[in-house]
Amino acid sequence: MPTANLNLPSQPVTLAVSQIEQLNQQLSNLRHDINNHLSLMLAAAEVMRRKPEAAERMSATFEDQPRKVTAAMLKFSAEFEKSLAIKKS
Repeated sequence: MPTANLNLPSQPVTLAVSQIEQLNQQLSNLRHDINNHLSLMLAAAEVMRRKPEAAERMSATFEDQPRKVTAAMLKFSAEFEKSLAIKKS
């Protein structure tokens, strides 16, 4: 996969164990958050399927989730890039 618009470090990057633990925890949180958002989408779709009259109310829940997934991924990506000294150009 190309690394377009990235300035990678020119030297090896060393991470302390605590930094690795922190990144691992952030990744775990990201997975948890994404699973929650996807679960809400599935639940909203199921409610809309079973109770079409609730579609308008459930659509807001359904529509909000992709934005929240994107925000969670961007937050993790920023921390990951910071930890590895990756800069965007």
